[in-house]
Amino acid sequence: MTALPPLPDDDPVMVRRRRIAALVKVGKRVGYTALLVSIVVFFVGLATEFPTWTVDVIVIGLIVSIVVLPAPIVFGYGIRAAEREERGGGSFH
Repeated sequence: MTALPPLPDDDPVMVRRRRIAALVKVGKRVGYTALLVSIVVFFVGLATEFPTWTVDVIVIGLIVSIVVLPAPIVFGYGIRAAEREERGGGSFH
């Protein structure tokens, strides 16, 4: 009796890749939202002579986006490259 290959849902690599992809999606959403808030508040501050709260929100939003965004972007590229490699698309290196 031969063993059947694991189903995609049972493949630990696929399960882990889906989990990382979900975290990437959340990380990108948080990082880009923080960046969007910073941009919107910048224009609000521009129209209102930059009250202190606008400067605080802009700086905090930029710091959050700078800290959060790099990892999801890199992991997102890695996931796409792994999926492309599995389909036989090769790499771009």
